[in-house]
Amino acid sequence: MWVWRVAIVSVIFSLSGVIAGRDFYSILGVSKGANTNQIKKAYRKMAKELHPDHNKDDPDANTKFSDLGAAYEVLSDPEKRELYDKCGEECVKKEGNMGGHDPFSSFFGDFGFHFGGDQHNERNEIPRGANVVMEMSVSLEELYSGNFVEITRNKHVIKPASGTRKCNCRQEMVTRHLGPGRFQMTQQQVCDECPNVKLVNEERTLEVEIEPGMVDGQEQKFVAEGEPHLDGEPGDLILKIRTAPHSRFERRGDDLYTNITISLQDALVGFNLEIEHLDGHKVTVSRDKVTWPGARIRKKGEGMPNYENNNLQGTLFITFDVEFPKTELSSEDKEAIKKILNQSSNNNVYNGLRGY
Repeated sequence: MWVWRVAIVSVIFSLSGVIAGRDFYSILGVSKGANTNQIKKAYRKMAKELHPDHNKDDPDANTKFSDLGAAYEVLSDPEKRELYDKCGEECVKKEGNMGGHDPFSSFFGDFGFHFGGDQHNERNEIPRGANVVMEMSVSLEELYSGNFVEITRNKHVIKPASGTRKCNCRQEMVTRHLGPGRFQMTQQQVCDECPNVKLVNEERTLEVEIEPGMVDGQEQKFVAEGEPHLDGEPGDLILKIRTAPHSRFERRGDDLYTNITISLQDALVGFNLEIEHLDGHKVTVSRDKVTWPGARIRKKGEGMPNYENNNLQGTLFITFDVEFPKTELSSEDKEAIKKILNQSSNNNVYNGLRGY
């Protein structure tokens, strides 16, 4: 009996170890079966919402943001996540696998939005390399649903080299005596000999998040991924979104436009058809009346998601073309059509500009 009690107590302690610490899945708002992309998307969304600079009236803002960073650090790493799933946060800490770095900065770079004051004031005083601007072709499907894309580029990186070099690595204040009671302080650059360096071409792989609703020309910034500066800091890499042409849809703002060709029969008697949307779901289009060439219908909420608020979506506009039969009609068919339509001839001539 005593042995069984010990075993039960051991199980209880074991279970308490599993649930010890913070619930990282709950913090990120994802299920335990969430894949890596779902975790990244959740972190990106929550990081924007919980950033302390957006919640200055919340005394717990820093704690919430710190918890979010810790959750992403663990769940985005397969080894840490496996350990966390087995025995919780304390196990990860005991293994020394929680570094406490800022994943918001390392994962997203700058990405075109800033929090807080001007964090670049200090950087502006330091020589910086040139920014690199690149265009990135993105499919309409990716802009509709979102995606994570890896890009690879060659970048110049500063590496140590043998010997020394002359540089302006130091600035000093110099006082000059101009006369009785008059002094002038000026800043001068001092040339020192520094360890030599060389530029090496290095292949870099960056992960870019394509967010639903992003627009053509929108920029994402990766800090310090631009050209290097021998005496300062690297510039930034700026990626510009360029929408690739699509075979079926055209985007205008948050609205989508498409054309459908229907038969003359469908144009006269009505039809029921489905359009495959960008994410694969079906949009049903039905008409029980005559559809003339150039007629247009709209489907609200079937356009592109709004970038600022993905719960809002634009409109899908559908324009119809009518395909006329290419075969010759028999005299009997012609007479039958005339009887059915029962229309008199209406041959108006106009110039195509002012109408009838």
